[in-house]
Amino acid sequence: MCDIRFFKSAYHCYDVAANLLKLYEQDELYLNDVAYNLQQCIEKTLKAFLEYRGVTVLQTHSIRKLISMSKNNGSVIIITDWIIQNQYEIETWEADTRYNFDISLELGRIRQGLEEVKSFLDINHMSDKLNPELTEEMKEKLRTKMPKNLVIHDNFEWNCYYSIFKKQLYL
Repeated sequence: MCDIRFFKSAYHCYDVAANLLKLYEQDELYLNDVAYNLQQCIEKTLKAFLEYRGVTVLQTHSIRKLISMSKNNGSVIIITDWIIQNQYEIETWEADTRYNFDISLELGRIRQGLEEVKSFLDINHMSDKLNPELTEEMKEKLRTKMPKNLVIHDNFEWNCYYSIFKKQLYL
């Protein structure tokens, strides 16, 4: 079982992107940083769900490869249509926006990316707000699927574990 901090790191990238956009909306350099952090959020989320499947993920920034690995290895992640349709562009946000200062992304595209990545996180229950499906009864059922000594610290962790084990809970 991988470390839940992979999920938190992914969410942190989204949070950084959202805050950068609020602070530096008119600065092209920072818009590129927003795009980079959105790409990192998607990449880390895909990797975190793969790690929970027991798949060792080699060092890659390829969203395309990670989507393929997710599909081929039974990852429970829900990949949105927007990510699938834009995977090649998103992939360029990792390096192109950081190292090529001649590349400048449009504000509207960045805003759309931010909204779509938030939807991706929400559909995979990566949020600080407790998923309403997680009643006390469901939490107890979920605990039976996890190591006995595991301590869950917050709603975000509950949500992530629920996403990972949801299918097993309804067997």
